[in-house]
Amino acid sequence: MKKIFAVLSTLIVLSCFSCAKKNDVVKMGTNAAFPPFEWIEGSEVVGFDIAVSHLIARDYGRPLKVVDMNFDGLIAALQSGSIDFIAAGMTATDERRKYVDFSEPYYSSRQTIIARADTNDIASIADLKGRVVGVQAGTTGEGYVNEEIDGATVKSFRTVIDAALALKNGAIDSIVIDELPAKEIVKRNAELKIIDDDFLTDEYAIAVRKGNSDLLDSINKTIKTIKENGVYQKLSDAYMPLDGNVKILSADEL
Repeated sequence: MKKIFAVLSTLIVLSCFSCAKKNDVVKMGTNAAFPPFEWIEGSEVVGFDIAVSHLIARDYGRPLKVVDMNFDGLIAALQSGSIDFIAAGMTATDERRKYVDFSEPYYSSRQTIIARADTNDIASIADLKGRVVGVQAGTTGEGYVNEEIDGATVKSFRTVIDAALALKNGAIDSIVIDELPAKEIVKRNAELKIIDDDFLTDEYAIAVRKGNSDLLDSINKTIKTIKENGVYQKLSDAYMPLDGNVKILSADEL
């Protein structure tokens, strides 16, 4: 009887442990100042990446927890185990691949330039030579300006919103940032404009810790599925509409 009781007790403990593991949250790290991919609406982080992450968590069998932090701290947080994956409009560069594993790309983006609306002497990336250029810390744009623009003085900001404020105040001459966030910034700030120059294209991907093949395989499966079943297009239409009228989708609408 004691042996049977012991076996039953062990099975109950193992069962409870299994349930606990299954119900554990999966933590997604992001920087919620990068619309339309992630931004704060009221007290909630919303956006294209958040919607995709809810689908990733659903397929992975765990509730999603969104962790908002500085963009340049995301990879360190992933490596330390503070978060489980990164969805933050992050470009899958060779340098980053040294520290994380990336999913298949889920979005292609161009880098672009923001200037003040009354600026007449910036028409291309070449015109940023010798100027003060704002970037978001840790981004592809920061690396590009540092490496490719001779004589530029680079000022790094925590968010592109902070950079936009500095541009409006005259503290910097321009910003180099991804195209869709640039459009959102300009839409909300009539004093600014976009300089259309095709100089760099990025591929966004989801990052996981090195060797976490279980989560990576699940993420790749989700990306493939939503591109095939029409959900990806539904999200694009909601968060990147041609008419500019963004619709925020609840988790139940995904």
